[in-house]
Amino acid sequence: MNRKKIIRLVLDFVLFVLLVFVDQGTKYLAVLRLKDHAPVPIISGVFELHYLENRGAAFGMLQNQKVFFIFIAVVILAAICYVLFRMPDRKRYRSMNLFCVLIAAGAVGNMIDRFQYDYVVDFLYFVLIHFPIFNVADIYVTCATILLAIFLLFVYKDEELRFLSVRPKKYREVKEESAGKTVKEDQQK
Repeated sequence: MNRKKIIRLVLDFVLFVLLVFVDQGTKYLAVLRLKDHAPVPIISGVFELHYLENRGAAFGMLQNQKVFFIFIAVVILAAICYVLFRMPDRKRYRSMNLFCVLIAAGAVGNMIDRFQYDYVVDFLYFVLIHFPIFNVADIYVTCATILLAIFLLFVYKDEELRFLSVRPKKYREVKEESAGKTVKEDQQK
């Protein structure tokens, strides 16, 4: 691994820790200030802080499935680590890198809650549209996943994502790549 990639991974880790800290800090404040209290309107009739202990997933699905959620979070974290370690250290991949770190931070933020409380602390509520109550980690995961999907579908080309392949290259593919580089180098001279 080259020095540049090591620095990127260290910065990813620092950002990850900062994001988890922000998520856990806001949840701590929600427990401290909102639990057993009336909702606090921020924009009357539109948005409020409303404490909720969510034992399920998004929209309250799969109630009381703690082990399942932790397993899924661990699988997602493993996949993200694989992607981050394999990702080329080029400007082209910075957005994908950020999205992966956001998803990982959100998954860990909610996983910490499941270990600590057996539920996830939610407290952000759009009253106007009766949107399910959510938290900062949910924002990380939702926004980053949507943006990552858009980038994978419309920005990155298939050949730019070959680094994600788990199958080893065949001798013929390696030979063709080497030959392609030689031809390109000759054309550039």
